[in-house]
Amino acid sequence: MNVTIDKNSGYCFGVEFAIQMAEDELEEVSELYCLGDIVHNSMEVQRLYSKGLRIIDREQLRELRDCKVLIRAHGEPPETYETALRNNLELIDASCPVVLKLQNRVKHAYDSTKANNGQIVLYGQQGHAEVIGLAGQTGNEAIVITTEEDLDKLDYTRPITLFSQTTKSTKGFYRMKELIEERVAAVKASGLAVLDLDANDSICRQVSNREPQLDKFAQQHDVVIFVSGKKSSNGKALYAVCQRVNPNSYFVENAEELDMDWFKEATSVGICGATSTPMWLMQQVADAIQAEHPVEA
Repeated sequence: MNVTIDKNSGYCFGVEFAIQMAEDELEEVSELYCLGDIVHNSMEVQRLYSKGLRIIDREQLRELRDCKVLIRAHGEPPETYETALRNNLELIDASCPVVLKLQNRVKHAYDSTKANNGQIVLYGQQGHAEVIGLAGQTGNEAIVITTEEDLDKLDYTRPITLFSQTTKSTKGFYRMKELIEERVAAVKASGLAVLDLDANDSICRQVSNREPQLDKFAQQHDVVIFVSGKKSSNGKALYAVCQRVNPNSYFVENAEELDMDWFKEATSVGICGATSTPMWLMQQVADAIQAEHPVEA
């Protein structure tokens, strides 16, 4: 059996940067606080915990004084920085540059549309760390949409400015855009609206490009093992790509979740993962499969 790890899988730049910052800091101190899971992968969180990284929530942040706190790649809302100033916290800001740029765009759009009674709409996962940071740029007035049913939250007689969480599906974003355009057109036809939708494709291209790459990779193997944390929004989206093109695709968090019956008829196995999946974890999964099904000489 041939087992191949997808060279395009693994950490995106933002996650890799945040983890490197954490590891660099932990070389100098025995413990470091991190606001929320540094990455949506429990195995990596456990590895960094053993090095001294301690995960806290926002309530715990408010109780901290005079110490260092790491901001992960997902970014944070303005109130986090206000808390840091009040409590004399030194922030090690590992926010992804792509996310920071989007936060600035959302803030500018919010300030610009207030005079026109406009709405900022975010296509993303309600409660996701990045979405919390983006919504914070609007004083939490932004409307978050995840499913088609959420489109009922919008007022189609008022201007709409649409953005996307950076790790959402490109296909999903354009489907939402199309549905909103249809509703805006219907309202305009009735004479109740005169303003068009301002849709901004703010999906990270390093992430979105993985969909076509993964589509091709999944087709090349008899069985595909997708390695990801269950909390990863990006992981769920990319696993769906694998399933769509290869029904013999399986989602695991680690090698312990493998079922060797999956590989009975396989001669080629592909290992891939989310932007939050470390390469060392995919290698562990590959090694476990290869140990049970060694390559014949």
